[in-house]
Amino acid sequence: MKKIRITVMKMACYTDLMEQYENPIEHACDMQAGQVFIANGWQKPAGFCDSAWESISPFVMTLAHGGENFYDGWMKNKRSAMISCNDGFRPVSFLIETLDMDAEP
Repeated sequence: MKKIRITVMKMACYTDLMEQYENPIEHACDMQAGQVFIANGWQKPAGFCDSAWESISPFVMTLAHGGENFYDGWMKNKRSAMISCNDGFRPVSFLIETLDMDAEP
């Protein structure tokens, strides 16, 4: 199984939606832009958000097992995917890439 690099690319925060619909919470997300995690196959990396893992794990697992070319050419690098977590108030975008030095991008 291949190792997969997961990079936090962007974080959004929709305060208008939060004010209108969300109950106040003190601590929602620990991710930081630029943060990198390495998934060893299907295993969730230590410290990775459970909810975000639910959103991205199918893509991580596919790449870890050698899959590629999601949605018939969606990504420039066929061994990658750009996936966001399912938090509608503060979505985080992750770049997911196969760590395979011998493969061409």
